[in-house]
Amino acid sequence: MISQQSIHRILETVRIEEVIGEYVRLKRSGSNLIGLCPFHNEKTPSFSVSPAKGIYKCFGCGAAGNVVKFIMDHEHYSYPEALRYLAGKYNIEIEEIRTESPQDKIQENRKESLLVLNSFAQKFYTEMLFDPEKGAAGLSYFRERGLRDDTIKKFQLGFAPPQEQSFYQAARSAGFQDELLLASGLVSMRNNRMVDFFRERVLFPIHNFSGRVIGFGGRSLRNNKNIPKYINTPQTEVYDKSHSLFGIFFAKNAIRKADACILVEGYMDVIALSESGIENVVASSGTSLTAEQAHLIRRLTNNILLLYDGDPAGIKAALRGIDILLEEDLNVRIVALPPNADPDSFVRAHGADALKQYMQEHAADFMVFKTKMLLQEIGNDPFQKAEAIRDIVRSIAIIPDALKRALFIKECATLLHTSEQILISEANKIRRNRFSREAQIPRQEVALLHPDIADSHHQPIPTTINFDLQERDVIRLLLEYGHEVIGDAEEGNPSDETVTEMILDDLQGFRFENPLFDKILQEYVQSLQAGIIPDQKHFIHHPDKDISNLAIELLHPAHQVSSNWEKMHDISVTSKQFVYRQDIRSSICRFKLKHIQKKIDDLCQHIKTLTDPEALAQQLKILSRYQEMKKEIASELGTVVIK
Repeated sequence: MISQQSIHRILETVRIEEVIGEYVRLKRSGSNLIGLCPFHNEKTPSFSVSPAKGIYKCFGCGAAGNVVKFIMDHEHYSYPEALRYLAGKYNIEIEEIRTESPQDKIQENRKESLLVLNSFAQKFYTEMLFDPEKGAAGLSYFRERGLRDDTIKKFQLGFAPPQEQSFYQAARSAGFQDELLLASGLVSMRNNRMVDFFRERVLFPIHNFSGRVIGFGGRSLRNNKNIPKYINTPQTEVYDKSHSLFGIFFAKNAIRKADACILVEGYMDVIALSESGIENVVASSGTSLTAEQAHLIRRLTNNILLLYDGDPAGIKAALRGIDILLEEDLNVRIVALPPNADPDSFVRAHGADALKQYMQEHAADFMVFKTKMLLQEIGNDPFQKAEAIRDIVRSIAIIPDALKRALFIKECATLLHTSEQILISEANKIRRNRFSREAQIPRQEVALLHPDIADSHHQPIPTTINFDLQERDVIRLLLEYGHEVIGDAEEGNPSDETVTEMILDDLQGFRFENPLFDKILQEYVQSLQAGIIPDQKHFIHHPDKDISNLAIELLHPAHQVSSNWEKMHDISVTSKQFVYRQDIRSSICRFKLKHIQKKIDDLCQHIKTLTDPEALAQQLKILSRYQEMKKEIASELGTVVIK
């Protein structure tokens, strides 16, 4: 278990914008940073990070938390695993309350166990590669392909010996159990015997976004047509090839810096280009491009260049991936290399500068590229030409941005010598067919979503008062301004009383109806009695997840006043001190007003049941006092009460 001192040191040291910035392309927006949410697919940024408060919130899907929760949710780590990851990133030494054996740590979490096993496998296969006897064939292959040893080590390449149980025996000796080995895909059962999945193959470790090994790609060194040339780790709890991009961990910073991603087909294409100095490159690892892979790229850049082989297979591969990328609203350009050339061989033969120049001269937007390719195939056949035009328009129709669609339609009409209006009509028809089913909401579904609208005349009138809004607002004020001093020297009140002290003093005798809000209120009361005012971080990192989530939600509003608002609009924004003093006064007034109204309503109901004149007179006096209190509070609040 990690000590509280270590947890505090981690939370104090880690900068949330740095950690999240490795996963999300963030841009400054006032005092916060915004970007595309990594937890759901979106086109417009709604993911906000507050460096000052150390929290994030997505106003699209609702995901929110601190830096530890971000790592937990994004990497599927447990709480201790996320803390250890952050500690390792910032070189923070962790103090353990009790000593854990390596086997205990492996059992801590199944997914973590698989990642630990994959890391062990990577080290084993890399050691095999550099073993003069066992790995000679693998090392010769990489060196013949022109790779330097430093590149081999950077990408953690390896070699699986031909023996059936070479890795299995090493893993068993290290303490890994058969069940985990089978779950990892590194070992399989054959004829009631455990055998290595990879044998006599050079291996390419596949890393996730944070650099953990999640799987492997293996290329056979045998000239045997009966076995596949390339195989990948089977799908596991930590590896799904449709969600992974080879090289993404090594390329992410270069992609951000260049604001562009080069997408290639093979492992060696990525490694060769990276070795030559072109580092913003990833590969789809031999699988057709998926929406998840496109979304992964879009988190880093909006610009993508498809760099594929110049043969028909390479061109078809490029065309297959276009629509996926367009639907993610990426700006897609394509380069087809000369026949019989691939990125690896081209850069080896001509160098990085020549490849950069070739890409610059031959890069075409998707529509021009697709149009030329399809027209070359169909010749003068009018029926095939009509189908080719529909194919091109289908690609244009899925682009989310209306302005981009209009520009591509115009360009397409010019290239194809076709009426622009016909293409617009075809694109609109495709979009209507595509989205019509999603646009139709059944009547009964509307009733479920909006019962107050669907059957308002059947809805019972509420008989109880809901205090949630008022109580929630008081908690927000405590979290937001608790440490601020309420006194104002300019108004002749230089008191050093804090907002927390003022609110708690004003609310003496009140308890909140909402259990969660009341729990936070009582925590403030107990802390103040001990001479402490808990800060925002106390609640943001609170062990009670409901309290932590509420604190993050209240401290990260959807809208903020821009820092240059006054200059832009020549409007004077009221000072923060004045705003929170007014905010506190009105909030407490509303809270008290609602509680007094509740007392009045309850008392009125009670009075109706009274028959004793003396008791009735006494209760009417109490009612009168409540009504006077209500008028006083309403007057302070600035409202008019008519009853």
